[in-house]
Amino acid sequence: MERLNKFLAHAGVGSRRYCDELIAAGRVKVDGVVVRELGKQVEHNQTVCVDDVPVKAERLVYWVVNKPKDYLCTNYDPAGRPLAVDLVPYAGQRLYTVGRLDEASEGLLLLTNDGDLAYRLMHPRFGIEKTYLVQVAGWPSDEDLARLTSGIWLSDGRVQAKHVKRVKKQGASTWLRIVLAEGRNREIRRMLARAEHKVLSLKRIAIGPIKLKTLAVGKARRLTPQEVCQLRQVVAQEGVATSRRARPAASKKNSKHRSSRDSKHPKAGKRKRVREG
Repeated sequence: MERLNKFLAHAGVGSRRYCDELIAAGRVKVDGVVVRELGKQVEHNQTVCVDDVPVKAERLVYWVVNKPKDYLCTNYDPAGRPLAVDLVPYAGQRLYTVGRLDEASEGLLLLTNDGDLAYRLMHPRFGIEKTYLVQVAGWPSDEDLARLTSGIWLSDGRVQAKHVKRVKKQGASTWLRIVLAEGRNREIRRMLARAEHKVLSLKRIAIGPIKLKTLAVGKARRLTPQEVCQLRQVVAQEGVATSRRARPAASKKNSKHRSSRDSKHPKAGKRKRVREG
């Protein structure tokens, strides 16, 4: 689902503010019913009309891009620097990057106009794995690798890698394979800086089941229907798993709260003595 004004804007009706004005004026109908609620949510299979003219829903598209270094993950740059979104040929829709890579990094980017899937892929609650090949100065010790997986405190909180593995040594540097299940700004670079190993090169090679493989640098391709299905499945599975992990903790906390509350209740002990008698 998405907000009605966003649906209309993506369909080319106008800006979101203009679409809000159309809604407030009663010129928009959803399934034949006039809607004036600005926060109205709509499904893609519902019929939306403006002045009784049907509005065609934007077709959802999914692209994978092998981002080169020096490209930005934004839809506009006032300085005119190259944008990763411009590597997608004949998009036809407004695309958004799923999980940004900084200017100095390269590798796999997903671009889509499917806001719901993009949110689920990147929100830490769903724990979708992102895999990186990272070249660092020096030779990280076993203790250094353990710190990365046990957790390092940064200015915006504690972060940790899910897996870290040495891949090979190259001169005075080392290649690491790092898997994250969350995504913060320049997280890997900041973690390794705290471990006193400067990042020389960083390349993302996978997001969940989608892998970079042989896609050339600077090239893009559409995801296959099977790959989109795989993404939806992994998001659903991780969401369910996270919910199950959170539920026992919440139940235990509530049980403890009820126990504490009952023990303080002035009649709790009296009721117990009556039953025992």
